[in-house]
Amino acid sequence: MRPPLTRRGFLAAGSGLAAATALPALSGCSALAAADSDPGTLVVHSQLGTTAPGSPTYLAALDRFRRENPGLKVRNLVNGDDLAQVYETSRLARKEPDVVMVNLYDKTLAWTEAGATVDVRGYLDDWGLRERVLPVALDAWTDSRGRLRAFPYFATNWPVAYNRALLDRAGVDEIPVTGDQLIAAARKLRAKGTGPVTTGGNDWTGQKLLAQIVQTFLTEDEARHVYSTGDFSGSRGAKEGIEYFVALRDAGVFVDKAQGLTSDSMTTQFNTEAAAMQSAMSSALAKVPEDVARHTEVGGWPVARGAAHGRPTILRTYTLIGFWISPNGTKKIDAVERFLRFMYRPDTVSRFIRESGRDMALRSTTVSTDFPLVAAAQRLGESVSQVLLPDVYVPPAATQPLITATSTSFTRGTSAARVRAALEAAYRSA
Repeated sequence: MRPPLTRRGFLAAGSGLAAATALPALSGCSALAAADSDPGTLVVHSQLGTTAPGSPTYLAALDRFRRENPGLKVRNLVNGDDLAQVYETSRLARKEPDVVMVNLYDKTLAWTEAGATVDVRGYLDDWGLRERVLPVALDAWTDSRGRLRAFPYFATNWPVAYNRALLDRAGVDEIPVTGDQLIAAARKLRAKGTGPVTTGGNDWTGQKLLAQIVQTFLTEDEARHVYSTGDFSGSRGAKEGIEYFVALRDAGVFVDKAQGLTSDSMTTQFNTEAAAMQSAMSSALAKVPEDVARHTEVGGWPVARGAAHGRPTILRTYTLIGFWISPNGTKKIDAVERFLRFMYRPDTVSRFIRESGRDMALRSTTVSTDFPLVAAAQRLGESVSQVLLPDVYVPPAATQPLITATSTSFTRGTSAARVRAALEAAYRSA
């Protein structure tokens, strides 16, 4: 894997951002006005606060934290997919927020190495919070030099949702567990005018599904090498996985024009029963309408003969959202400690599980009873195999080009050789 950006590389990469004349709005504040030098104000930058899953619970938690800490003000800054870029802009001006809530992916992989955020391992131990975190989550957030990039918080399961009512109507008696069964099910569904597997072939959802299928014939170590280096041609297993994907695609397993769909159109197709199957992370499962959820089951992605995995596969990750501490945050570390202790409290964690259907990277006995598909995914256990989520291994510079390569891959008629070439081309600038 290519080493993360150095501090100099981070500053060079962000120089164009710092020169921007207009910056995205952050709850009424510009990025360069985001930080507050008042030690009595904690500035938190998050994707939670509008329509993101868990936002109402998060805002309610902030209100409770304010009530319990009347001498401490909390300013909540909100961004969507552009959060990382906005944070980097404010960091270049040394006006960054104190705490950042974002996942470990793309730009954020370089933050700790570049000094944009700090190693939080010492704080986790000093504050006695290590035992609250699942060990697998700690491993996932720790870099190759032993630095803990952030306090782990949200996790996710990523199974396949199967609409049994649509499958039954098409004459599909059982959930497909092999590629041949999936192709047969897709043909029957199409004959009834129902889309088979919907996916966002033009964004990250399709990218993840493609990566999952490519790993059909790869061990975890082999998959780690392939996604770290982009060597899709030198690995026999990767070549076979791409051929398996192409065979499924050209057999009509994916809905028509999947290469142009997004995560929103994917969830809309499944939730309105225009499609019978989707590869869906926990936050998408939580949004499935109750009347659809009643006849939906979750499982793994069907595997081919000779696969490296003995059971259908799913993705899991413990790096969905963490609490990163900025250099400015270290100047208000007492306030940061109070905030992190509050967010790690069992009652706060339980509210996210109960009210928002979130999977957590923290220990909890609470179950998502109001989100049956999320709870079902948590119970899959040994009935499925887990494949590697490649996010932390893909070089940041290759992340967005891989989205373009994904759209090419989902285009019917694109040969396996062209799919390999598109995937490898995404790494050339990395």
